[in-house]
Amino acid sequence: MLSDDLTEQAAELIAGCRAAGLTLVTAESCTGGLIAACLTDIAGASDVFDSAYVTYSNTAKTRMLGVPAELIGAHGAVSREVALAMAAGALARAGAGIAVAVTGIAGPGGGTAEKPVGLVHIAACTSGRQEHRKCTFGDKSRRDIRLLTVKEAIALSKYILNI
Repeated sequence: MLSDDLTEQAAELIAGCRAAGLTLVTAESCTGGLIAACLTDIAGASDVFDSAYVTYSNTAKTRMLGVPAELIGAHGAVSREVALAMAAGALARAGAGIAVAVTGIAGPGGGTAEKPVGLVHIAACTSGRQEHRKCTFGDKSRRDIRLLTVKEAIALSKYILNI
């Protein structure tokens, strides 16, 4: 299901977390758990992979991760602000060392002129650092957008860990 390259990148992230003594948590919307699936495809990931929050709805983002409904109302679920709040909420709730969060529009519908299909916000954070990446993957297939999001989420997580 997952490419060899994606599996290799996930293995590097798992090894980096292990070397840093950090546990990892994901907060996923548009990927629906694919990041967690990719990470848990690595044998031995259980010593660093803590948990995954699949918060597909706005209500779930608020209930499970503590993302303020007012923040979602002001910026929309697919925004820098919400991605960062998702990551911070997952980090705090899991007590993990690093969190990565994704929220986006995988399509084929649901896009607007301001927020087109293929727009994804990714955030990663540790207790002392946060990073955000806005991706515009374009009008690709839903599957491609989701897989590209997984790849970028792993890359941002590796970046925040300096690996």
